[in-house]
Amino acid sequence: MSINRIAFYHLETLLWIARLGTFAAAAARLNTTQPAISARVRELENHLGTALFRREGRTMALTPAGRELVRESEPLWARFQGVLMGCSDISGATGIIRIGAGEIAAASCLPGFVAALGRDLPQVSLEVDIALTADLIQQLASGHADLAFAAGQIAHPMLRTAPIGSVDLLWLSCPSTVAAPRTPIWSLSNLSPLYRIMKEAIAASDLADCPLNLCNNVRTMIDIVLEGGGIGIFPQPMVRQQMTDGRLVPVPGAPAMPPVDFHVAVRAAEADPLVLAIFDRASRLDL
Repeated sequence: MSINRIAFYHLETLLWIARLGTFAAAAARLNTTQPAISARVRELENHLGTALFRREGRTMALTPAGRELVRESEPLWARFQGVLMGCSDISGATGIIRIGAGEIAAASCLPGFVAALGRDLPQVSLEVDIALTADLIQQLASGHADLAFAAGQIAHPMLRTAPIGSVDLLWLSCPSTVAAPRTPIWSLSNLSPLYRIMKEAIAASDLADCPLNLCNNVRTMIDIVLEGGGIGIFPQPMVRQQMTDGRLVPVPGAPAMPPVDFHVAVRAAEADPLVLAIFDRASRLDL
């Protein structure tokens, strides 16, 4: 057993494979190739004198020895990263941070937040993915994202969240169709956490007998309504300019909508000090 020949990158590789589930995903996360990841695993197994993975069909699974090494190494690795971070200025941190965001959150807070991160952490690369909330939760829980901004409550046993404020929803139309009878209403689809809020508001309004159209993209709905295609329920930050220009106007008699709460989420077991520092920063946002 050649323990003295085990490098930190061997353990880092093992831990990312365990977190992400595949050699390919670990290679992408560590900005290297799958053959390089396989070579690191072989080196680590040779140094330890035991197999850490076994093939199960088309996938690789940890052996009992591999699971034990991951369990014992993970807190040590996190502690080591914390020590290094504490001995240096966080502005010198390096790495790749993957941020997921829903469309509304992306329009409401992400541009400023990401721009500030770029100024304060110039050597950290950011990968931003705009997706539906359900997909964001899955990506975060599986380790394919480090941080996520999403609408509504995020209830998942593997995640912890922090509230970052709320956004108002408005009933809007273009001036030429605002008073038209049986004007179609556009709402986010049932894949959105806002669907229930919108559906209940429509049912309680005088517009309940109007045709209801669904779309999973807010910007597309805004464009449709701007062209006279109906009434839309939109988050205020995404239509501020169109309202200022008079291209979108409030719908008379439409019921008030409750504001939508937004949260930032991270894995409950997250130990990477850089991710935690960015999560703490995101937690102080106020929409």
